[in-house]
Amino acid sequence: MSDRGFETLGFYLDSLKLLKAAYRLADSLPDCERYNLSDQLRRASASILLNIAEGYGRYHYLDRLRFMYIARGSLADTKSTFIIAESLGYCNTEQLHWVTQLKDQIEKGLNGYCRFIRSQQQGKEEYGTRLSNW
Repeated sequence: MSDRGFETLGFYLDSLKLLKAAYRLADSLPDCERYNLSDQLRRASASILLNIAEGYGRYHYLDRLRFMYIARGSLADTKSTFIIAESLGYCNTEQLHWVTQLKDQIEKGLNGYCRFIRSQQQGKEEYGTRLSNW
């Protein structure tokens, strides 16, 4: 089986959809939210993708897992920002529902990938089961 890259992972592609929705919402927020909600929404949604990519590029399985866990945290952060936006009237319940469904789908994919990483334990033989920089 050849390595096709992180950009072919289903949960990565779904995260890209979420990023686009986050940027659309951020662009529509009022100026008073420019350095608050808008900035947080952009950073959290981008963090999902960036951490998936960085974790994918790591060799040791514990290092890979760490970045996938960070991506999962950024996913929760992104959803929370949409919840805040909905509660303040910046997006509607339908948009929040779509984000919730997409978030659940991404999380399921991330969790499955984490199980796969743990089962493979790449790097265990060479470096052991602990990372020195933790």
